[in-house]
Amino acid sequence: MKNIISTLVIAFIFCFTIQAQKKERKHSFEKTLKSMVIDLNLSLEQKNKLKPILVEKIAARKALMEKRNEMKAANQKPTKEQRQAFRADKKAAETAINTKIASVLTKEQYNKYLAKEAERKEKAMQKKKKGIKKKKRL
Repeated sequence: MKNIISTLVIAFIFCFTIQAQKKERKHSFEKTLKSMVIDLNLSLEQKNKLKPILVEKIAARKALMEKRNEMKAANQKPTKEQRQAFRADKKAAETAINTKIASVLTKEQYNKYLAKEAERKEKAMQKKKKGIKKKKRL
């Protein structure tokens, strides 16, 4: 009886920690905006102007991801041209968003924003490389 209860307790703890980790991964524009306000020392006016831009940025990224996931679901490997088109679309969306953000921020704030974005991308690449290395070991 004690074994069953202890097993159930462990199972519940395991399930709750998994759920907590899944919730932490959720990323919203509010979290991004909050970090931008702190890092870039944004005014209230700048904050209000950035809200719709960040919503648009996340929506564009989601649309590109859905397009990619549809291909994965259909077990289709993208051709070289499709991969290039996907990268070009991603780059064009990023450029458009960065242009809008630049119009809201001062030159100093924008340079700091670009540095933070480069740092974020570098972390993502390191994380991706680390994941690839783990997969190769398996």
